[in-house]
Amino acid sequence: MHTPTKVAIVTGAGSGIGRAVALALLDHNYSVVLAGRRADRLHETANQSNHADRALAVPTDVADPAAVRRLFDAAQEQCGRLDLLFNNAGANAPAVPLDELTVDQWRAVVDANLTGAFLCTQQAFRIMKAQTPRGGRIINNGSISAHAPRPNSAPYTATKHAVTGLTKSTALDGRSFDIACGQIDIGNAATDMTDRFVTGVMQANGTVAPEPRVDLRHVVDAVLYMASLPLDANVLSLTVMATKMPFVGRG
Repeated sequence: MHTPTKVAIVTGAGSGIGRAVALALLDHNYSVVLAGRRADRLHETANQSNHADRALAVPTDVADPAAVRRLFDAAQEQCGRLDLLFNNAGANAPAVPLDELTVDQWRAVVDANLTGAFLCTQQAFRIMKAQTPRGGRIINNGSISAHAPRPNSAPYTATKHAVTGLTKSTALDGRSFDIACGQIDIGNAATDMTDRFVTGVMQANGTVAPEPRVDLRHVVDAVLYMASLPLDANVLSLTVMATKMPFVGRG
């Protein structure tokens, strides 16, 4: 990989929002390190770009501290620095009543959504504090669930609320080292994960109703905007959502 203008790591880069953001960053002259659990999906992402020579696939379980360290070591070795981390990888648990969740299901979501973001942030700090020019940017993928839950979503909702706390602590602790951190909360982006929303999803009042979705390109544009800012400016929190989704209001 040659040295481009900037270098990014995108977790969860094998599908959905992660893949779309990774491809957009490649189009904007980044070298992009693609992280995810499945090597084949990461290579699919790279091969969809006209700039695959600037993509590096590193299969990674973000809940594994050793694997995360290897990811960031590979990025530093191949690219020389790190300008952007998009903490996007995540998982969900079955939508069952809270008392029916197993401890293992709870822990799996916490490990992927919260511990994974922390481990990646920690390694990003290690590189960003020491490099020249110093600093960088971290963008955390929160969720509408960082503000309000869906029914039967305790692990996901709890972790996304916690990601907001991690974002604020990261923004504060990064100040002295020119590390900016912000969070994007996305409501119903049109990905495979939200296909079922078109036919119907459980509402707070117990009914099942279809929900509108927003084109993925608007989410990508928002992430690109956050990433484009100089390090003395930061979007701490940004919500992108389908205008008519049932989020703002009572019901």
